[in-house]
Amino acid sequence: MKNFEELILPKELRYAKDHEWVSPTAPHRIGVSDFAQDQLGDITFAELPAVGKTVAVGEEFGSLESIKSESSLFSPVSGTIVAVNGALEDDPGLVNREPYAGGWLVEVELANPADLDNLMDGETYQSRVKESL
Repeated sequence: MKNFEELILPKELRYAKDHEWVSPTAPHRIGVSDFAQDQLGDITFAELPAVGKTVAVGEEFGSLESIKSESSLFSPVSGTIVAVNGALEDDPGLVNREPYAGGWLVEVELANPADLDNLMDGETYQSRVKESL
């Protein structure tokens, strides 16, 4: 497992308490943080929703399976899934290697842009992760 100094936790993103991140500008991509993927271990499968599915804040929208366990994914925002990262079908390990680039999960068209205001900013999330280690 990584120590805090090794984690990449971009300050420009917004974070949910369950360690999902969302980009504050369109396209609003959702993924899991470097901390979350590190805790899960080697990801072997990603179950993601279909394009067109609507999600609400806190609603389960998929899961990640790893050698250690299965972890549910919860939407940090409400909206409609407009894209799913198809690359994860063949290479779910992208989530481990590139949690903010090639390992993103879905893109959402926001139903309520104010949802972003209810998420942690990067500095708050960094503090929360540091305290948990």
